[in-house]
Amino acid sequence: MSSLPAALPQAIVAAMRSVLPAGRCGLHEPEIAGNEWAYVKECLDTGWVSSVGSYVDRIEKDLATYTGAARAVAVVNGTAALHVALHLAGVRAGDEVLMPSLTFVATANAAHYLGAIPHFMDAEPHYLGLDIPKLAAHLDRVAIRKNGHVVNRETGRVIRALVCMHTYGHPVDLDPLVELCAAWGLKLIEDAAESLGSLYKGRHTGNHGLISTLSFNGNKIVTTGGGGAILTNDPALADRAKHLTTTAKQPHKWDFVHDEMGFNYRLPNLNAAMGCAQLEQLPSKLERKRALAASYAAALAGLSGLRFLTEPDFARSNYWLNVMLLDDAALLEPVLDATNAAGLQTRPAWRPMHLLAMHEGCPRMDLSTTEDVAGRLINIPSSPQMAGEP
Repeated sequence: MSSLPAALPQAIVAAMRSVLPAGRCGLHEPEIAGNEWAYVKECLDTGWVSSVGSYVDRIEKDLATYTGAARAVAVVNGTAALHVALHLAGVRAGDEVLMPSLTFVATANAAHYLGAIPHFMDAEPHYLGLDIPKLAAHLDRVAIRKNGHVVNRETGRVIRALVCMHTYGHPVDLDPLVELCAAWGLKLIEDAAESLGSLYKGRHTGNHGLISTLSFNGNKIVTTGGGGAILTNDPALADRAKHLTTTAKQPHKWDFVHDEMGFNYRLPNLNAAMGCAQLEQLPSKLERKRALAASYAAALAGLSGLRFLTEPDFARSNYWLNVMLLDDAALLEPVLDATNAAGLQTRPAWRPMHLLAMHEGCPRMDLSTTEDVAGRLINIPSSPQMAGEP
């Protein structure tokens, strides 16, 4: 198979076709293969279809058990989870929040909801996580400690928290990041929307910061249609998350007493029922997704001009979305055209947050790696069912 640049797009198509089933292959499609119908039907038969019901309690317990977190609080989507996580971390209007530029827009939107300002960090080139040494040097340059806070000397604003994101399911190197946040007194929030089932040094992601968040959107490894969750090992923080996301209503047989401004971020029982069934299948999904990634790695290994992204040595990834990085950014559009024309849904990276017009004036460190990677990155079909039936 030729690996000359001009022939690379079709060579990639052939390599992917050697791995994937015949016909159209979507990027990441939901797999409904267990008790989803039975659990959702139970909700319909009993009338427990809204924000109260046994499946809401069950999914919170199941998530805590699976991830090893002390508590889980189910919410309506991953963005809502991020919003509440930042709020609980003490982020307020006018604060800055450190976050990767290579992320989905929800990470930045959650800060905007609170009137905070994203402060963008660069990625490292091997696994697309935060470049922690580069971030440490950046903080040494721009941050000072003042009146018990970390202050951006260039803007005068408090830097309140840091959000890391486990990109495409590959965990960030958390130990040095935890140390850096502790040294500066920054609250660490893990955006684990893409990393359900991923382990860092044997421990599930979402357990290393103050609080973390999950997403159960339709394209995630486990879906509730829409939905998300907050994870924390602080029971008091979990109680507060539950209170705030259920409109801050005080328990009472009939009276409506709300003791502060809350959020109607409750996950409906219908969605939770689907999620409980999906969680039962998670071990099989992970096994097949990892098998699919291994098949891709082998099939693409014979091609020069690209690199298939594999998990870090310190982690076990769920390979939520498989990634190939082209050597030449000029081939990005030709490869996207060729693969999609062949019925293989591929997509580029999210547009980096600092390149969106609404973030033009936001503080940032040097983002050269993010810009380089974003110009060469392609996500390829990653649904677990593409590796065979459960």
